[in-house]
Amino acid sequence: MRKMIFMILTLMVVNVSFGQTEKPENKIVAENFVKNYNNNDYKAIFSMFAEVMQNALPIDKTTEFLSGLKAQAGNITYREFVKYENGSFASYKTIFERAVFSLNISIDNNSKINGFLVKPFVEENNSENVINNLSKNQLITKEQSEIIFNKVKPFPNNTQISIAIIRNGKVSYYGVKKSNDTILSTENYKSIFEIGSISKVFTSTLLASFITDKKIKLNDDINSFLNLSFNNGIKISFKELANHTSGLPALPTNLDLTAVNPENPYKEYNKTDLDEYLTKNLELSNKGEYQYSNLGAGLLGYTLSKISNVSYDSLLYTKIFSKYNMPNSTTSFNKINSTLIKGIDNKGNEVSNWEFSVLAGAGGILSNVEDLAKFAIAQFDCSNKELKLTRKKTFEVNENMDIGLGWHILKSQSENVWNWHNGGTGGYSSSMVIDTKTKNGIIILSNVSGYNPNMGNIDKLCFELMKTLEKK
Repeated sequence: MRKMIFMILTLMVVNVSFGQTEKPENKIVAENFVKNYNNNDYKAIFSMFAEVMQNALPIDKTTEFLSGLKAQAGNITYREFVKYENGSFASYKTIFERAVFSLNISIDNNSKINGFLVKPFVEENNSENVINNLSKNQLITKEQSEIIFNKVKPFPNNTQISIAIIRNGKVSYYGVKKSNDTILSTENYKSIFEIGSISKVFTSTLLASFITDKKIKLNDDINSFLNLSFNNGIKISFKELANHTSGLPALPTNLDLTAVNPENPYKEYNKTDLDEYLTKNLELSNKGEYQYSNLGAGLLGYTLSKISNVSYDSLLYTKIFSKYNMPNSTTSFNKINSTLIKGIDNKGNEVSNWEFSVLAGAGGILSNVEDLAKFAIAQFDCSNKELKLTRKKTFEVNENMDIGLGWHILKSQSENVWNWHNGGTGGYSSSMVIDTKTKNGIIILSNVSGYNPNMGNIDKLCFELMKTLEKK
């Protein structure tokens, strides 16, 4: 491949540093270059050249070089801005069908190409912005910044990741955003995100509070508290709802996801619908086995609200949010008193927020990492009976994981035991893990869609950062 490395460097500009954010004019030129290259339109590329470039590389030479590049490397399938080199060259990691090259393009004041370079791409730690910012305030280590960069890299523009890092009970915050194909640090620890299924931990914490207050018992059936006749006389206990062993399906069968607004699928499912499901459609399968159920957690939150005769949101505020000083946490969009980060789809376009209505206990909470860090640190207080109860094993899922009440208990990620939960909605993904022995924890909130094919990177980021805290 080395024989096709070619460089034209006929610059008519001074060596000025542009910084590390791709300028719009460079982006347009690069996009047009790729489009014309893939269409074999080398004349169009030649027309993009400045006069001095055309003189140095006539059309026949331009065609010869680019057609030779195409024959050996194929079309360009992916282009990612990396940085500016030598002050004026916009450098791109460029993935061809059969090779990966660094494509460097320089333009003049008229957005005409006056220099370009194609050379083998050498992977380097491209998190300079992250590392430079961190070196100023020493928030995180170089290793952690590299983990963050590599996990965030595949996400679309407009992505934001908010991170709380708890080490030995002390918390620090870090945030990144992706803009113009560049990852930058940002301060977003007060920004609000949907936390998705991490809400289930809070619903189970409400349950633990009811138990420690002796209002109910863990193994009590919920039936009598709802004053409903369940279909076929089925009985379901509080514990079974909290540890996903009730046999309930993931969602109620009378919630037809093909017939609702996919951008806000739970909004119209109300109390009447849920009561109808329980009395007419309720069926269980695999009762006594672990079967993750959004319906189960939603039903738990609904039942506790009925017992207390207040809304789920009011119950959260009274029992948890006010107790642990979490002023930015709520299930109501009308009560948000900080910046709401908009959820995005796989391409970085904004999407609607999800409203969980009667199933809010499954995933309806909005919060920020500052509030969640307070809740996580409270877990380290061994005298807190209700929080301790949520982390107590109630069921063995498999050799790698048990489940308490809400919390999943990971046994294979570390020498220690981790309590973990994650979440995903149409525009958000989250992950939270704590170790009460070491008093370490990682909390990640993001506007990465739960449908993003790379959303698993949020859990991977959470676990890999957690492992860095265990190193001596």
